[in-house]
Amino acid sequence: MDSLRDWFVFRQPSRYTGDMHSHGASTGKTQRVLQFSLVATFAYVVVLVVAGIRAHSLALLSEAGHNVSDLLALLLSFVAVYFQSRPATDKKTFGYQRAGVLAAFVNALTLIVLAVWIGVTAVQRLQAPVAVEPHLMMGVAAVGVLMNGVVAALLWRLSGDVNIRSVFLHMLGDTLSTAAVILGGWLILLTGQNWIDPALSLLIAAMVMWSAMGIVRETLNILLEGTPHKLSLAEVREAMQTVEGVLDVHDLHVWSLGTHSHALASHVTIGDIPLSESAVILDHINAALREKFHIHHSTIQFEIRGCETTHGCSSPAALEPVHAHGHSHHGHSH
Repeated sequence: MDSLRDWFVFRQPSRYTGDMHSHGASTGKTQRVLQFSLVATFAYVVVLVVAGIRAHSLALLSEAGHNVSDLLALLLSFVAVYFQSRPATDKKTFGYQRAGVLAAFVNALTLIVLAVWIGVTAVQRLQAPVAVEPHLMMGVAAVGVLMNGVVAALLWRLSGDVNIRSVFLHMLGDTLSTAAVILGGWLILLTGQNWIDPALSLLIAAMVMWSAMGIVRETLNILLEGTPHKLSLAEVREAMQTVEGVLDVHDLHVWSLGTHSHALASHVTIGDIPLSESAVILDHINAALREKFHIHHSTIQFEIRGCETTHGCSSPAALEPVHAHGHSHHGHSH
């Protein structure tokens, strides 16, 4: 396991710049983990299909279908990581940061469908138990636990990204389900009770459903541009208002561009001061946003107290994205 981990620590050079620069170093590692996971999962699907046909086992063939859904989830996430690594353009000014969020949303929906299918099948099996071949079931499941466990462990190291976390939950669910197959096979050998297998499946289905619903809520919040769930808008406003020279903060919006990237837009009221002094206020506001809330994209428009914006008395401040290495770039304004 250590040698596999060390092999994946190799990082390919970042192929993009811009706002995703801080995450570029891990892109090569993520792609290599997903490539290995795709190959291993495909190989296990082939084993399940061959074993299921030879043993005339519907359970093993169903497990093959289960793993095909994992294969598709891995492929979808691999494509999403590729798109996330592409640079921003004039038509995609924030790049493709939400590609991973979309992939996670789709994966979570497939997890929900899968959990429902497992639950329905398990209830049917409880009502009409089906005789299983425990020895073959345990042998193939042991291979699955090993393969899924290795893949899940590798993905867990990268699970800070919601896209990768959705795939990790796929593989973790498979690891637990195949482990339950081994346990169920052993208990069936001891007791001869075939209802044990569907009972364990119901527990796994409930766990998968709970995890998938959490991802759906998180990704929908990002796609609907809701306030990041770990961030308080009141605290952001308070931090901005404590900056010396700030009189009021209003029209405040904070949303997520991707899993790790947040953006802010706001109007800030200041006194009638020289432009050079307002630039200092802007720097202090952005420093507070970076240090306290990890917000690196801010569009702040200054308004002078006592002046009408429509009369040309407002002082617009620029968009100031800050990369991981700390350099600032001034861009557009309202």
